[in-house]
Amino acid sequence: MKKKKGKGGRPSKDVKLEVGSGVRFSRTDYFIVKEKARKARMRYTAYIRHMAVHGQVIARQSQEERQDFRQLSGMGNNLNQLAKIARKDGMLSAMVLFEGYREQLDGILNRLRHDQ
Repeated sequence: MKKKKGKGGRPSKDVKLEVGSGVRFSRTDYFIVKEKARKARMRYTAYIRHMAVHGQVIARQSQEERQDFRQLSGMGNNLNQLAKIARKDGMLSAMVLFEGYREQLDGILNRLRHDQ
């Protein structure tokens, strides 16, 4: 019996990567990208290619958005104070304060939703 001799070796790829492009990094940036690729369990070059094609740069927050987030974090503190008031003075006085905070929160969330 004769066996056919095949070409052997690695099979050809469906999509060939034919064009090269050089990217230069500082040492710090290089190690950051290398670490991100490792965490993503991808090869360094595949990670850069994927981010170049599919990645996105998210715009920084505007001054108004930063102010909204600061206000939201302050409201978290206010909710803790509401819990203390509810235990101390009863639920009725806490409910009145809660309604005011809820309206503020709805306004902030609506502004954030409409910006997107």
